[in-house]
Amino acid sequence: MLKKALTSCLFAASLCTTTQAAPDWAKDIIWYQIFPERFNNGDPSNDPTRASLDDPRNVSPKWEITPWDSEWFDRADWEKEMSYHFPDTLQHRRYGGDLQGVIDKLDYLKELGITGIYFNPIFYANSLHKYDGNSFHHIDPHFGPAPAGDLALIAEESSNPRSWQWTAADKLFLKLLAEAKARGIRVIIDGVWNHTGRDFFAFADIRTTFQKSRYARWYHIKEFDDPRTARNEFDYHGWYGFKSLPEFANDPSGNNLAPGPKRYIFNATKRWMDPNNDGDPSDGIAGWRLDVAEEVPAGFWKEWHAYIREINPEVFTSAEIWGSAANYLKDTHFASAMNYRGFAIPVKGWLIDGKITASEFAARLNQERNSHGDSAYILQNLVDSHDTQRVASAIANRDSFPQYKNADWFDYDDGERVHARTQGYNNGPPDADGRRIWKMLTLFQATYVGAPMIYYGSEVGMWGADDPEDRMPTWWHRFDPEIHNSYQSAFQLRHAQPALRRGDFKVLETRDGSQLFAFERTLGDQRLVIVLNRGKGDVTLDGDYLDGLKVIHSTDPKASTRRLPPLSAAVFGP
Repeated sequence: MLKKALTSCLFAASLCTTTQAAPDWAKDIIWYQIFPERFNNGDPSNDPTRASLDDPRNVSPKWEITPWDSEWFDRADWEKEMSYHFPDTLQHRRYGGDLQGVIDKLDYLKELGITGIYFNPIFYANSLHKYDGNSFHHIDPHFGPAPAGDLALIAEESSNPRSWQWTAADKLFLKLLAEAKARGIRVIIDGVWNHTGRDFFAFADIRTTFQKSRYARWYHIKEFDDPRTARNEFDYHGWYGFKSLPEFANDPSGNNLAPGPKRYIFNATKRWMDPNNDGDPSDGIAGWRLDVAEEVPAGFWKEWHAYIREINPEVFTSAEIWGSAANYLKDTHFASAMNYRGFAIPVKGWLIDGKITASEFAARLNQERNSHGDSAYILQNLVDSHDTQRVASAIANRDSFPQYKNADWFDYDDGERVHARTQGYNNGPPDADGRRIWKMLTLFQATYVGAPMIYYGSEVGMWGADDPEDRMPTWWHRFDPEIHNSYQSAFQLRHAQPALRRGDFKVLETRDGSQLFAFERTLGDQRLVIVLNRGKGDVTLDGDYLDGLKVIHSTDPKASTRRLPPLSAAVFGP
């Protein structure tokens, strides 16, 4: 089937058409995003070494693993030796997060209410973030139990899948998939099909053999070196100009990737979706989150989606899209997207900052949700991620700046306004009112249309500015039971109430003066009403939409069918 599918998809694009597919199971998922190097260290014996870093020659010989529970802004001796400036050494820090650490926390995630894990890149790469892959068909050796042995196996391979072996890290990942499945947790992983790292096997060959390389047409090369000159003219396109991230070439039409990288990506994709190649994808991943999706030609995505849906018709795919996503999903056949525009940004404007009215909040939600149709139920409703400040820090900084630089986005991810070293930025936790907002947000995330997605550590009370502060190791040693309970109880409610996962949505009331927002979720005979009070005072609940209902969940124990305290939310049911 692989050979037949590759032949048709690679050489007859007209045959590879499919429609946007929304897997039904994704409506019931609560996603948890894991940044692998910073989630949990379950096996210190496989910790990264200085030699495993990107350009280790420029790293102090005194380099060592950073203790997990050390204070973020404290600096080790090797860091002080390398630079006076705190940010200069952060990309060289390693804490030792690995796959065993995730396996060790699967029961914890299940008890939290998590039913889906989204992994940031886990493929072999030198960086801490792994978006600069050296390979797409191997898990990073330092995420597994035998790094040295894995590296030796990898060195023997080529781009031909017949040469690919299963390393110890690969096998541990397959074990993780089985362990997660046994707990009712599905797993998706990050696919970075636009670019690689400079040490990716194909680009590494180009760096030494240039135009004679068998991979010379894999990348968008501007100019090869002229051996007749003293100067090295070798130049290529890097993602957003970053030479550490060389971009794959497109085909002559510009609407697809070049045949070489496309074939390799298809083979690597199949490897993780059906590891034992028996035609049954149940032992593989449940889907993909695709990085910088808009940078990759639409024609490629159509072929790729047709191919992966032959492997698994129920596969889930989510595109990294920061703007309105509905038309893009239809054009490229993605099932879902990270719902920045339809969830995170409106939430920032109203629920976090309180800078827009309840009616404007409702209008923004409605506009984006209605553009998606049924796929709205599987959009990944996130508030923060590895690319943003953490939700707690967004709340803590809701009044840090007098006006927005970008009012339409509420400075959601403005590089200056979310930076730890910007003057006026609050690098501490939310205040008492901020914690009330945090609980409201958690409940809204669990009751709105779409699949909630939280970033690792939010539930234990972590805060942090944008990258790199948003990528601190999990604060297992600073666990916040009150915040954890707010997430766990909200997720339990969502699992217990089908209407919250699959029901219709209707705005019942908005009060701009008091900042009240009320909506209902209905499914068959089931009807739930959710009311949020973003205002500074109590609100009286006198609408007939609460007739016959009672409080079944609230962020403030004083909530009732007659009154809702300030900065609180409640769910009403029969």
